[in-house]
Amino acid sequence: MSKEMNWKSVDLNLLVTFSHLYRHRSVSVAAAKAFVSQSAMSHSLSRLRVLLDDTLFERKGHHMEPTEHAHHIAPVVMRLLDTVSSELLSREPFAPQNYSGICRIGLTDYAEFIYAPILYDAIRNDAPNAQISFINVNRNNYLKVAEQEKLDALIGSIPNVDESFESQKLYTEEHVCLYDPSIVSIGGGLSAETFASIDQALVSPDGSLTTQVDKRLEELGLQRQVTVASRNFLTIRSLLKGRRLIAIVPKLMAKNGAFCDHLATAVPPINVPDFDISLLWSVNQRQDDKNTWLRSIVISALSAN
Repeated sequence: MSKEMNWKSVDLNLLVTFSHLYRHRSVSVAAAKAFVSQSAMSHSLSRLRVLLDDTLFERKGHHMEPTEHAHHIAPVVMRLLDTVSSELLSREPFAPQNYSGICRIGLTDYAEFIYAPILYDAIRNDAPNAQISFINVNRNNYLKVAEQEKLDALIGSIPNVDESFESQKLYTEEHVCLYDPSIVSIGGGLSAETFASIDQALVSPDGSLTTQVDKRLEELGLQRQVTVASRNFLTIRSLLKGRRLIAIVPKLMAKNGAFCDHLATAVPPINVPDFDISLLWSVNQRQDDKNTWLRSIVISALSAN
């Protein structure tokens, strides 16, 4: 069995020293080409001789002539330096048309339903060989999921973004009241009193059964009855059909053309704060070519819809 290499004693910069000395056959010229002092070049040559157990270069007149061993290893050294330069230190520009990897995008339930088809088409149009993985996240777990799943980006309503992420607002979402008009009658308009009298279905990302809406109703001397809550927008929507229920939901979800449930919308009779949908990415991915491309695709696709 061969003895394991002691890499601690190896300085790959010495290979660069060897290449300069082999090419120029002069310590002073090699030092100038390497932008180091002549004494530093002489010191590196001494270390090379110890490392490779050979004098490597012998002075003959004004030149340093390579030894037989130096001639023997020169092609290997040059090949190693070329490999490091071309394959390790040089990166080809990212070309989406040639990309065949995976784009991992974290989305909240709401964002995934609304935007997954749009994002799929946009990414595949630009990178026809790419695969897309949509992964569920929320404002409470996105840090953990982003690390575990190696996410490229996240989309959703995530306030108070962690300092390890950067973000860009995509748009501001409004709210509407959603209900089944064959069961719930609101007459000429939805008043606060009528709204509070109808059983409520609540979209609740954190499982809470109360929101700022309850405080606003309380200020008007009113109280609503939340009879069901779910983290999933689709669950709430399915519950509204055929029941005397009303829910405050994002406008884009309510207006989405994928549904044929004939639910109706109304303007909330109280002030419901809008919320921002943002694109997030890790600070460490800021300069990554693939990530830069993906962010531009997301921003372009969502701004057009």
